[in-house]
Amino acid sequence: MEDTPYITPEEYASLGYTMVPECERIDVLKKVSRHINSLTFNRIVAKGFDSLTKFQQDIIKEVICEQSDFEYENDDMINTVLSSYGINGVSMSFGPNWNMHIENGVAMKQDTYSLLKQTGLCCRLVGV
Repeated sequence: MEDTPYITPEEYASLGYTMVPECERIDVLKKVSRHINSLTFNRIVAKGFDSLTKFQQDIIKEVICEQSDFEYENDDMINTVLSSYGINGVSMSFGPNWNMHIENGVAMKQDTYSLLKQTGLCCRLVGV
């Protein structure tokens, strides 16, 4: 599998995303592209990104931007081994809830996952 992200750091910035520092963008975009491959059951790898429709490509690029910002901003929580903790009566948990989707070890905001599903690449059925 090629380790090239589906969006360049320049495209990320041109779409108005700025959370990920320039010096870290390529690494974050690569990591998120691998996460997208996991959520789409490697269908992008199998077909080739350039073989997807423009609609699918545009959505995947937007999802990668949104997910890159989400993962960068929430890195400490996403990478913790704890699913919940409490201190002095205040508790916090990280897991599936009304606005979070977790699949194949990837945590994503539900609306971002819903956008990715519009590509038709997230279906669990074989042969899609």
